[in-house]
Amino acid sequence: MSAATKTPGLYAVHPGVAQIQKFVQELPMKTGRSLEQWIDLARKCGPPTEKERREWLKKEHKLGTISAAWIAGRLEGKNTEEDSPDAYLKTAADWVEAQYSGPRAALRPLYEQLLKLGFSLGKDVKACPCKTMVPFYRNHVFAQIKPSTNTRIDLGFALGNMKTPKRLIDTGGYEKKDRITRRIEVRSKADIDDEVKRWLKKAYEMDE
Repeated sequence: MSAATKTPGLYAVHPGVAQIQKFVQELPMKTGRSLEQWIDLARKCGPPTEKERREWLKKEHKLGTISAAWIAGRLEGKNTEEDSPDAYLKTAADWVEAQYSGPRAALRPLYEQLLKLGFSLGKDVKACPCKTMVPFYRNHVFAQIKPSTNTRIDLGFALGNMKTPKRLIDTGGYEKKDRITRRIEVRSKADIDDEVKRWLKKAYEMDE
């Protein structure tokens, strides 16, 4: 995945936004209909539920799985955060607030410390929030901050299949071809130690 686009402020625009915009622009050429035309067709002629519409678009109109799911989701008011960089950035901030609200609010200082640590690695580091985590990008995702429970953040690293100490837990990501292959559990500020900093820097350096 290409590098995220840098924008003013704490967060940067996720590369997926540009990919979606490109997808929307190319729909008429590739399928004969614009996004608005597909939505109108599915609303008027498609089945009533999102799941049924998704399958209908795939079976009856030969759309790919991702395209069908995205169009079907738009009929339910989903995916609007991907309409523009500004829409994404507004939603991204809301996602982070939601991740560290309620019983997970106590994790917010740990998140902010990890975020600051990631940014300290270099001016080319970008944080591009998703609904459940905040990935760090250089050229690709090299790490991510994820509140996994009410008392724990998992700091994930893109380290391939390299041998690592026991503290770095295998995520199973390498076998699934995911970027994040190791994680360290962070429950307190004491957990954000020199070892965490060393492996975060390693993951950053591996994404040259």
